[in-house]
Amino acid sequence: MADNEDIKTLSFEAALAQLEEIVGKLESGRAPLAESIAIYERGEALKAHCETLLRTAEARIEKITLSRDGKPTGTEPLDA
Repeated sequence: MADNEDIKTLSFEAALAQLEEIVGKLESGRAPLAESIAIYERGEALKAHCETLLRTAEARIEKITLSRDGKPTGTEPLDA
C-alpha cells in the first residue's frame, strides 16, 4: 500500500519484523532506487508506529507499592 494505512493495524512484533526486513533489503543494495525510496518511507512509518506502541505500553506499566511489612498497598507510575 502506498499510503501505509495498513501499518496502523499491525502488532508491535509484526511491524518490527517488517522493519527489520526493510533494513536488510536497503543494506543489501539490491533494490532499485525507486523501490528503495518507497520501502524507506514505509520503514519510517513502521518505526513511528513501533515508537507509538512502545510509548503506550510504557504508560500502562505501573509499580506495585508495598507497606513496611511487605503487603501490597497500591500502584504508582513506574517512573515516579
